[in-house]
Amino acid sequence: MIPPRQLILNIRPEAEPRFDNFVPGENWEILARLHDISRGTGQETLLYAWGEPGCGRSHLLRAVVAEASRHGQPAAYVAPGEALPETLAGVLAVDDVEGLDPEAQVRLFSLINQAREGAGRIVAAGSQAPARLDLRPDLATRLAWGLVLRVQSLSEADRTAAVRERAQARGLELPNEVMAYLLTHARRDLPSLLATVDALDRYSLSLKRPVTVALLRDFLQKPLEL
Repeated sequence: MIPPRQLILNIRPEAEPRFDNFVPGENWEILARLHDISRGTGQETLLYAWGEPGCGRSHLLRAVVAEASRHGQPAAYVAPGEALPETLAGVLAVDDVEGLDPEAQVRLFSLINQAREGAGRIVAAGSQAPARLDLRPDLATRLAWGLVLRVQSLSEADRTAAVRERAQARGLELPNEVMAYLLTHARRDLPSLLATVDALDRYSLSLKRPVTVALLRDFLQKPLEL
């Protein structure tokens, strides 16, 4: 088997993460709850989303911030390694909590307490349920105080449908055999698959060749500097 293509990690889908460009699959409940939080209409002050890499956790957190900002609320997304604020206002999205250093864990503990006192709302995400995170026990307990929901990875059918929709939007024809090869040999998380479709379209146009299995195989074997 050809190793998964690495260069597509550096190719981002064109659209900014939003609720309307997230493929929900079985995640309708968490989408509804996050909509409420982003619009200030729900009762939840803390929501923790967890799931395996590529399930869409980061997309959802960024979508919450974008939607909250669109509705005039202060909102911030904190990526791994970035500093957490000292005080909470509006909506705060904290990604990959398992990567927080000890100082940041203490800060997040304080921010959750502020959320419980009505200062704002927090959406956090990680790869495991709170009880299984390698964090301070008191922080893991705090994360479990709120609503805890798992982000389910897309089924094969949902992933295929999303890739076909992306290809059709670009006017790109993907024969069944090309789709099967793509899903077998490329990275299988949806953001990377969609980015691959975008890059494959540009590659095909640059060579003025239709997309075939041979072309896709050639593309996936290209060096990283492509």
